[in-house]
Amino acid sequence: MLDIFHKWYKRYLFEEESVLLLVLLTIAVALLMSIGDIIAPVLAALVLAFLMEGVAAQLERHGLPQWLGVSVAYVLFVGAFFAITLGLAPLVWRQLASLAVEMPRMLEQVRQLFSVLPERYPDLVSAVQLDELTGMVKTEIGGLGQAILTRSVASIPGILTVLVYMILIPMLVFFFLKDKEQLLAWTGGFLPQERPLLRRIWGEMNLQFANYARGKVLEIIIVGLVSYAAFAWMGLNYAALLALSVGLSVIIPYIGAALVTLPVAIVAFFQWGMSTEFYTLCAVYLIIQALDGNVLVPLLFSEAVNLHPVAIIMAVLFFGGIWGLWGVFFAIPLATMIKAIINAWPVAGPEKIEVDTQSVME
Repeated sequence: MLDIFHKWYKRYLFEEESVLLLVLLTIAVALLMSIGDIIAPVLAALVLAFLMEGVAAQLERHGLPQWLGVSVAYVLFVGAFFAITLGLAPLVWRQLASLAVEMPRMLEQVRQLFSVLPERYPDLVSAVQLDELTGMVKTEIGGLGQAILTRSVASIPGILTVLVYMILIPMLVFFFLKDKEQLLAWTGGFLPQERPLLRRIWGEMNLQFANYARGKVLEIIIVGLVSYAAFAWMGLNYAALLALSVGLSVIIPYIGAALVTLPVAIVAFFQWGMSTEFYTLCAVYLIIQALDGNVLVPLLFSEAVNLHPVAIIMAVLFFGGIWGLWGVFFAIPLATMIKAIINAWPVAGPEKIEVDTQSVME
């Protein structure tokens, strides 16, 4: 058994840099699983600074000095950040609370629609079973609505946390943009001077992260705004909440669009019934999804992610479980990074393993 482990070690961990990379990956996963919530503001600020660094680089390519490009990018970030936290977030929360209050009425309509089932299929569904089921669901929905309203009134600690984040994240983004070179040099001081493996993996992944993160943010904004414009134009209730859900659904490939279709269809059905407006909304929604998948995605993402759908779903489940929404957002680039590490990981041939084993024994 020890001989097998020794051969495996000599085959995959024969270089100092391989051991260092394995240690860094282990530490990163352990930190995300243990104190991910505590360091969430720092991680969020890092991601946002990475996104705005691309904006600053584009401005510098158009002739602006570095300090001016960074300043303009930071001003754009601050404007968007406070527009979302002070404008969009309260609106979405109010609509969510209103939807929770309306859910019992919607459930009563569902009960009336299904009230004919006991008469048509008495052997499968009885009136007592239908009443018990609707009563249980109504109780759960009522409790959910009450919880949302209670949180909106008496969530002082949550409000204080949000206020701290609203101050802390913009400050961190500013220093990450302003002192990028110093921070990178300080971090590089803990790594070996010669690190070809790390440089090769970073060079391959930097473009992947940049393309995916910036492209995905633009996709969320475009899909969300177009959906909100369509929903508001048609007079759909809870337009901001549903549009935000549609925009965020693009984070999860394959299943995000399918999941968000259900609430959009339910709200439209209870508002209009099986009418012309309902069918028109469904058609508009399908057009938005088709344009997103066939036009927007090929334009925004310059390089396709060559991963199997099963690998993508497993990455979403794993990283979402240990890192929450950020893990879901970065599941694909993180999975791509793991694939790049596997492809770039140095492997010793049988001859080298034999030579190293003999040298150890001597």
